[in-house]
Amino acid sequence: MLLLVWILNAVALLVVAYILPGITVASFGSALIAALVLGLLNTVIKPLLILLTLPLTIVTLGLFLLVLNALVFWFAGSILKGFQVDGFWWAVIGAIVYSLVSTALAGLLAS
Repeated sequence: MLLLVWILNAVALLVVAYILPGITVASFGSALIAALVLGLLNTVIKPLLILLTLPLTIVTLGLFLLVLNALVFWFAGSILKGFQVDGFWWAVIGAIVYSLVSTALAGLLAS
């Protein structure tokens, strides 16, 4: 099951790269690696960032979480060769679209 979710997240990343011109993925292998890195960053780094920025998140009524998602997405694009995000605003849009597409694909898997 975990392997299937990983593959679906890689497919979602390819869909995001196809839709948005500011995000590029070199190949399906690069998408697999990027999906793995994004999953690890979201599991390890993001909870720490949420804890450190909790007052700002509360003041903005949770909207700062969009910024954190974009920063993690942008960071993954900056450390990987086959996955590139061209700027912060592309990271914001890319993180939102990636979340929507991966949720839709996971919903198809559940039904």
